[in-house]
Amino acid sequence: MAFIDAQSQSIYKRDFSKMGSKFDITVVANSQNEADEFIDLAIDEIDRIENLISSWKSTSQTSEINKNAGIKFIKVDAELFSLIQRSIAISRLTDGAFDISYAAVDRIWNFDKKNHTWPDQQTLENSVRNVGFENIKINEETSQIFLSQKEMKIGFGAIGKGYAADKVKALLQGKGVTGGIINASGDMSAWGTQPGGKAWKVAITNPLDQTKNYGLFELRDKAVVTSGNYEKFIKIDDEVYSHIIDPRTGKPTKGTLSVSVFAPKAELADALATSISVMGADAGVYLINQLPDVECIIITQGGNVINSKGIKINTYEN
Repeated sequence: MAFIDAQSQSIYKRDFSKMGSKFDITVVANSQNEADEFIDLAIDEIDRIENLISSWKSTSQTSEINKNAGIKFIKVDAELFSLIQRSIAISRLTDGAFDISYAAVDRIWNFDKKNHTWPDQQTLENSVRNVGFENIKINEETSQIFLSQKEMKIGFGAIGKGYAADKVKALLQGKGVTGGIINASGDMSAWGTQPGGKAWKVAITNPLDQTKNYGLFELRDKAVVTSGNYEKFIKIDDEVYSHIIDPRTGKPTKGTLSVSVFAPKAELADALATSISVMGADAGVYLINQLPDVECIIITQGGNVINSKGIKINTYEN
């Protein structure tokens, strides 16, 4: 554990790319050298996680599960087994709006912001024929995973960066870092305070005018994830649909421009932000209001702000 000199601490930050995304890590430390040591440890941890969960790396345990879909159970590390268990639990919670087996979906959409027509129903059904969390079989006694359909795949694109942010936060806390923020392409996890005791603050961007925001929010030992649906979209019958696909139907979703979820863990916030985009604002807020210590802000395509009951509108700052 590092020796902490509260009088000499400053904020240090580094940007880099990992897991196919931009990361930036901010830490409170005594010197640049100490901060570099901490951030180097964080990068090593992200590499370790990527090597474990990435479906793009042929040597990962996730790829081994996918290669053996419909063939046999694969034994995995307890860490990956637990992540898959939690992912299935979120799938059940959201009635399948979140699904790590979405990795097997056929890509039938081109989100080029142009007008298109609906494909036929058979094409839609075929696009998600290998998607279904119910077909992820687990053996808790042996820590084994089996995908029961031959062409199934799992992937952690909708939860992996949040998970990495949580793991890096835990690692740095264990090393004695008193405060910091992990930002994994918008999946943010914070702890402690800035030097002098001020809370970390994050801005929720206004998707209708990205030069502005809906306010600054204090982030105290918590995570926030924003899922934006306004940069990649498609038009069908002059209606705008986002690039986020409902894994149950194969159809693109509509109705929300952005979803921000505050939760104790970035992993949970990550999964729920995607889920709400699929479920829609009303169902999403209803779900969040049932969950302890979880809040959300939803910006609809009409520009309306819908928030869960624990969010105070007067905390927004222009």
